[in-house]
Amino acid sequence: MFSHDIIKKRILIFGVNGMLGQRAARYFTLDDSVEILGASIEESSFFPDLEYKKVDISQRGEVKKVILDFFPDYIINAAAFTNVDLCESQREAAWKVNVKGVESMCEGARITDANLVHFSTDYVFNGKSGPYSEKDKPDPIGYYGRTKLASENALRLTAPMYTIFRINVLYGVAQYGRPDFVRWVVTSLRDKKEIRIVKDQINNPTFIDDAVQGISRCIEYNKTGIFNLGGREFLSRLEFTYRIADFFGLDKDLITPIVTSELNQAARRPLNSGLYTIKAETELGFVPTNIEMSFQMMKDELGL
Repeated sequence: MFSHDIIKKRILIFGVNGMLGQRAARYFTLDDSVEILGASIEESSFFPDLEYKKVDISQRGEVKKVILDFFPDYIINAAAFTNVDLCESQREAAWKVNVKGVESMCEGARITDANLVHFSTDYVFNGKSGPYSEKDKPDPIGYYGRTKLASENALRLTAPMYTIFRINVLYGVAQYGRPDFVRWVVTSLRDKKEIRIVKDQINNPTFIDDAVQGISRCIEYNKTGIFNLGGREFLSRLEFTYRIADFFGLDKDLITPIVTSELNQAARRPLNSGLYTIKAETELGFVPTNIEMSFQMMKDELGL
């Protein structure tokens, strides 16, 4: 007798309680051909039915143990120290999470022969001559960008197989945790609060479902290497905010345009940035979601 049981792909998601981790978990739990383990630093998962382990990725032993116990085919790293300004003052903590954590994942991936799917950022560039392709030379101007570039280099040097997705201005539905940029704008303007938005930072914001689409395609086509993910349109943060206000019928007079230097932030930001997605479109069949369509999807799901 031959067994007709399908051998399920095993996917371990680090940072499953974060914005991107939540969305990836939600997507893959709908796939019967996948077995998922979520890991995050919190005591429990936001998903009661998800197999979950509490893991501090700055602790090498914890990371390796969860990988070896589960023996995944794919490790998705959606965990990171992402507070750009705090990275400047809490450098040791940022390095432990963003670099040492990834090095530990690489060690585990080598033993289990897993493909490590990692998320990076446009902050690996200086923002002087964007948009950027995968072939452009990184030159981070802040400590956050330096840690993310170092994590990319760790993968290149030590991971058996890796897929790096660079994203910028991630937005979209996150059921739990702090609101994304779109929800923050909608809530603020509905509450008649004035908001100050920079007009000198250019990006092509990445819709969260598009980031998950990237993961799905990389697994489906067994693709490795570096890919940029982002929207079709390059626009300033101010223009993006106006588009949000127009779509949701909110008062644009509450939006005050400013320049980045007025915010006196601890970390410098890449200003003229954004990421070309031609490689992902060609090799992965990646299709970015139209901005207004992404707003409609958020409205339908969150009742915005």
